[in-house]
Amino acid sequence: MADFVKQILATPIQLADQVAKAAEEASSFKQECAEIKSKTEKLAGLLRQAARASSDLYERPTRRIIDDTDQVLEKALSLVVKCRVNGIVKRVFTLIPAAAFRKMSAQLENSIGDVSWLLRVSAPADDRGDEYLGLPPIAANEPILCLIWEQIAILSTGSLEDRSDAAASLVSLARDNDRYGKLIIEEGGVGPLLKLIKEGKQEGQENAARAIGLLGRDPESVDHMILAGVCSVFAKILKEGPMKVQAVVAWAVSELAANYRKCQDIFAQNNVIRLLVSHLAFETVQEHSKYAITSIRATSIHAVVMASNNPNAMNKAFDEDDKHWQNQIPHPMGNKTPSQMHNVVTNTMAMRSQSKPLQPQGNVSPQNNHNNATNNNHNNAKQNHQLHLPHHQHNHSLSGAALNLKGRELEDPDTKANMKAMAARALWHLCKGNSSICRSITESRALLCFAVLLEKGSKDVKYNSAMALTEITAVAEKDAELRRSAFKPNSPACKAVVDQLLKIIEEEDSDLLIPCIKAIGNLARTFRATETRMIGPLVQLLDEREAEISKEAAITLTKFACKENYLHLDHSKAIISAGGPKHLVQLVYFGEQVVQISALPLLCYIALHVPDSEILAQAEVLTVLEWASKQSHLTQNEALEVLLEEANSRLELYQSRRSRAFH
Repeated sequence: MADFVKQILATPIQLADQVAKAAEEASSFKQECAEIKSKTEKLAGLLRQAARASSDLYERPTRRIIDDTDQVLEKALSLVVKCRVNGIVKRVFTLIPAAAFRKMSAQLENSIGDVSWLLRVSAPADDRGDEYLGLPPIAANEPILCLIWEQIAILSTGSLEDRSDAAASLVSLARDNDRYGKLIIEEGGVGPLLKLIKEGKQEGQENAARAIGLLGRDPESVDHMILAGVCSVFAKILKEGPMKVQAVVAWAVSELAANYRKCQDIFAQNNVIRLLVSHLAFETVQEHSKYAITSIRATSIHAVVMASNNPNAMNKAFDEDDKHWQNQIPHPMGNKTPSQMHNVVTNTMAMRSQSKPLQPQGNVSPQNNHNNATNNNHNNAKQNHQLHLPHHQHNHSLSGAALNLKGRELEDPDTKANMKAMAARALWHLCKGNSSICRSITESRALLCFAVLLEKGSKDVKYNSAMALTEITAVAEKDAELRRSAFKPNSPACKAVVDQLLKIIEEEDSDLLIPCIKAIGNLARTFRATETRMIGPLVQLLDEREAEISKEAAITLTKFACKENYLHLDHSKAIISAGGPKHLVQLVYFGEQVVQISALPLLCYIALHVPDSEILAQAEVLTVLEWASKQSHLTQNEALEVLLEEANSRLELYQSRRSRAFH
């Protein structure tokens, strides 16, 4: 940086010297040239001062100001050279308006003001004191740019308090206007903000993290931040920072991931997924540790080390747990079946319970775990020499723990709730459309956490958890392998999630209703033929509801009744038994257009799969389908038109037979 600044300063310094020399040799307009010489020498002195302080100069305004100064000095040189002409004839034909000198004098004065401001704004904060920097003349056309320069300069050289205030100012600017956010990035604001997140006090870290989140409004901006190292900085804060700062960082992660999907995997590679799940699990699932099969850290490290009678399983457990999060790619069980990890944890817990009751996870101090494990390992080294856990290897296992839990229990409930809300929000956006991240999340304790938080969390926690489940199930709907591994019907975590989703649908919680309806629909292909308890509540939502709710309920029920669902016949019969046809007839006839388009496919599938139903005949579904086939706005979709024609023909065939049999 210093060498570059010296290079760009060399040209204007040389020009200034040439202007001064030419002005001194002027044979006409001597008074005007003397004034130009005086101002040029003053400007040259400031430029030389800038060259000496090149290592401290703020690059972005330096470029702009020096470029402008170059242009002014070139014009000044051209003007004063004309004043050196000799001979009467040359003087007569060399006309210089008096206004040209006034204009040039003003431009030199502006350049002096710009370079002076550059020196002040680049000086260390202690040297400036409380001096008001003001705006340089270059800011006349764009004052906000110089305000941004000033704040970024303070971020680079100010005290921690001043840097915190500067970050807060950038937050205000970025929040007010997208263009200001772009300018902050272009003028080099990301690096100093990330540095403040690493080095600042809590308030400064929060302001800087909030600014980063606001700046990441488009893929180009997020990509710039990723190249600047935002992922590793955020991961370090999520592991070791104050909880209030961690909450803002989690929110910022959600913003970056929402605006640039390609950053999802980069965050995952920096362990951000794992850290967010750990925040989600903190004081959430300790009482449900029996469900945390895929995470060896759900149990006490002390209990694990005590399992000395099964050293091979113990080493494998540590190895597999490390593999679980490595690059978010391999399955945590490797080529082993899930039951093996279950046996490791179950046997270890059983052995621990025979000697001493296992303390609840939420009350176990990581430091105590470390000390106990180390002492036991040392005291039993001779008796248990088969348990090969060298000191450095043991530390590695402990250092892999997702969070530094020291003091977290003492945080106030609002801070804890906000942390969980932001962690859930970040996971929601990180897992969207990403199978590998969804697999990592579902193989951890996150599903159980979401289930617990849907029941007991604050309003924001519940909503963000519901949205995260919606995105995870949406990916599982298209990814058969994820669907089979994460949402097995007999899985305790899956059962807990479905129970909570169904409970919200039955209670008709307006804030969570739509995401929960979508999540159930995404899981439609995982339910058994006997699992029909969600059909009734969904059918009830078709009756006299808001258009959006009726539409989503119809779409979800369609996923149960469509041909792609292996159990479509059983589900169609359940929908009919729950009174679905009469509601669907009303929606197709009288619903809003978006509701009609959602309800009609469901009615078609039911008619197609159960054409001989007496309930369909009583509801006059055939008449409805015939009417719908004549409505242009309902037949614009080619696939729906084909489905409607097929259902109409099949229903007509069976009901005409029924009519002949009746006669």
